[in-house]
Amino acid sequence: MARIVSVGTAVPEYEVDQREARDFARGLFREAFGDIDRLLKIFDHAAIERRRFSRPRSWFEQDHSFAERNGAYVEAACNLGEEAVRRCLEGAGLTPREVDHFIFVSSTGLSTPSIDAHLVNRLGMNPQVKRTPLWGLGCAGGAAGLARAFEVARAFPERRVLLLALELCGLTFRRNDLSKSNLVATSLFADGAAAVLVAGEEAEVSADGPRIVDAMSMTWPSSLNVMGWEVVDDGLKVIFSKDIPSIVRRQVRPVVEGFLRRWDLTPDRVGRYIAHPGGAKVLAAYEEALSLKETALSSARSVLRSHGNMSSATVLFVLEREMRNQPERGTYGLITALGPGFSLELMLIRWGEEIAPGKSRIMEGFPRGDRVGTGVPVSESAWAPSPDPLESFLPSHI
Repeated sequence: MARIVSVGTAVPEYEVDQREARDFARGLFREAFGDIDRLLKIFDHAAIERRRFSRPRSWFEQDHSFAERNGAYVEAACNLGEEAVRRCLEGAGLTPREVDHFIFVSSTGLSTPSIDAHLVNRLGMNPQVKRTPLWGLGCAGGAAGLARAFEVARAFPERRVLLLALELCGLTFRRNDLSKSNLVATSLFADGAAAVLVAGEEAEVSADGPRIVDAMSMTWPSSLNVMGWEVVDDGLKVIFSKDIPSIVRRQVRPVVEGFLRRWDLTPDRVGRYIAHPGGAKVLAAYEEALSLKETALSSARSVLRSHGNMSSATVLFVLEREMRNQPERGTYGLITALGPGFSLELMLIRWGEEIAPGKSRIMEGFPRGDRVGTGVPVSESAWAPSPDPLESFLPSHI
């Protein structure tokens, strides 16, 4: 059975605390919004203390072309990615040449050859290493990339598969975008990278970690406009729906229950929830949807507080913390992340014990057509982007 051997993370050098970010946003957005002080409360209620970026504050005070942003992305991605990979492989007791398959995930910049090709050269990897770059998965990318690594290791049990999820969200900031979506993004997003080594059951590795039991993806029909990028002349413009927390409350539980049912499990039997912390209200929606205790998402909240939302890499930072805590043998963990599509990625893991083969690989209780296992009809209007995405990030009493 494939297992997660090691996680290595890295963040860039420039740290910004939330108060400084709020002051920066006030200066930028105050002429666009007459109620700027009310709107700036999203910074106070984001449950974030500090974040890291690949460029200093002075960079964000200037305009940049798409080419300038992307050049900065390639440079910073190579440096940050190398750091995360080296830490991961050191924890696994492996050299770069011992990696058999390299999966790279990112959605915040472009490079051809892709960043993984740059790192193959910089790290001295085996020139015959297989490469799989994945783009466009957004915040779901870390969990989706981990699922692809699992599937490779399951199909080829002798292989050691390296995943790198890397995002430089700060470089997508556009100073001339005075929309509420950009104000939300300014309060949440940050830069970071996480690498994970997944080994098949016959792979030679000295370290060990939780076994991967199963994985699944769900892309809801007619939900393309919930989250994503709009390509504009000077970069990537963020798209948010204000309804993301309510989508979590309405749509996630039936999918999770159907997934766990494959293994005769229920949400209350999962000991560790490794959720992508998209924001404080998203985590609260997870708690409500799955009837979780507040402590169930403590690692996710800790990562959000210390690093902000680093898109695809963030859930792997949460995984690193849970692995460091060394749960008891037999503990199940559920990795979960939402991203553009609108999609949900799930992965079931277990610490310290082999798992018998599952009874089914087919989702149960999910009828085809316009109803996605929730009893809630899915239509274009149900997933339409909100004209005021910021409202879902403000406390309800404001």
